[in-house]
Amino acid sequence: QVQLVESGGGVVQAGGSLRLSCAASGSIFSINAMGWYRQAPGNQRELVAAIISGGKTNYADSVKGRFTISRDNAKDTVYLQMNSLKPEDTAVYYCYCNAVRQLGDPTRRYWGQGTQVTVSS
Repeated sequence: QVQLVESGGGVVQAGGSLRLSCAASGSIFSINAMGWYRQAPGNQRELVAAIISGGKTNYADSVKGRFTISRDNAKDTVYLQMNSLKPEDTAVYYCYCNAVRQLGDPTRRYWGQGTQVTVSS
């Protein structure tokens, strides 16, 4: 199994910053991509940012210029630096990875448990 453990959520005032971390562990042969989704009450889960092998990144338009995703391949850990936070960034943030557990296995997506980010105005 593959486990993802997130940390770094919390409460911050508008304009502040938070850094989320997500570490993958377990039986992993390779990780092709890691990233973050978020879900606010009453909304669908939406992609926030992703980073794929080679370092290419992708961001939601709403966070471009404010959020930065990075990855430590040696630690199978992904980070999300969130600056200039807005109340509309309030949501549960979910980490994911697309991983292969053993050579020859298909790629599967695994999810973290979610971490709450609350931005007060």
